[in-house]
Amino acid sequence: MFMKNDFFGKDVISVNDYSREDLELLFSRTNEMKKLVEERGGDERLKRKMMAALFYEPSSRTFSSFISAMQRLGGGIIPLNGMTNTSVAKGETLEDTARVFSAYVDVLVIRHSQAGSLATAAKYCSKPIINAGEGATGEHPTQAFIDLFTIKKIFGRIEGLHFLIIGDLAHYRPTNSLMMALTNFKNITLTLATPKQVPIQDYVRKFLKVSKISFSETSEFDKLLPEVDVLYVTRVKKEYMSESLYREIQGSYIVNNSLVKKMKKKSLIMHCLPRIDEIDKEVDDDPRSVYFRDQLQNGLYVRMALLDLVLNKD
Repeated sequence: MFMKNDFFGKDVISVNDYSREDLELLFSRTNEMKKLVEERGGDERLKRKMMAALFYEPSSRTFSSFISAMQRLGGGIIPLNGMTNTSVAKGETLEDTARVFSAYVDVLVIRHSQAGSLATAAKYCSKPIINAGEGATGEHPTQAFIDLFTIKKIFGRIEGLHFLIIGDLAHYRPTNSLMMALTNFKNITLTLATPKQVPIQDYVRKFLKVSKISFSETSEFDKLLPEVDVLYVTRVKKEYMSESLYREIQGSYIVNNSLVKKMKKKSLIMHCLPRIDEIDKEVDDDPRSVYFRDQLQNGLYVRMALLDLVLNKD
């Protein structure tokens, strides 16, 4: 069945720009990329296309998977993991940097420290910008795409599932995007467990309310574990808070074997990484833990699919 490619030639800034049909197209192309890598390692469909990866903040997985994704599809790269050796160090603005690199490449993948900055930069950039994470309170749409694909691949569906997201949700852009993307699916139950000092962002809460998704907020979650299909764990983002607040909430929620024993046999434990101490290492070998397996590997396939859709019309 033909599905219109609404990704082609466009910026990827927010999950709110995409419909259920857009996500299904992305998932379908991701399955193709997974098969391509497993059977052939890649191909040349993006030959003579160029990608600039401009990361103003540190990154391991997002940066590396985008680089690998572009190269596996035959494209070229300008990889800058840290901008200290560019004209940014001389005071060049993000808008001007985007203008400069759009003269050299076909797509820009940017991580930035300020929420909302990429939508502004996109107004000055002649090539598509892909949001690789912006600010403490912004979005990380490609991680949400990865998480949704992983869940659907394992469960065969997203509808009707109960999601429990725990930890520092005031500073966690991947879950901002995930929560909002879940509104595309029916009969979702969403429970958010956070220390009282770091609740979800107001704009996310308002979005969920307007979308009429079933969600609740709590500071306790142990009793909910037998009902949960997806447990999504977040780290405390020390880099976005004061030392005193970090000491106050660090270690508030730690997932260990005694907790996950309460969960369904068919359920998932997710984390977009890096993991610090919020998931005990003993949980890593649990078959329901997918953060070092499916979730991590799917990052490559989803980003390959996204680059293909953004740069190729068909």
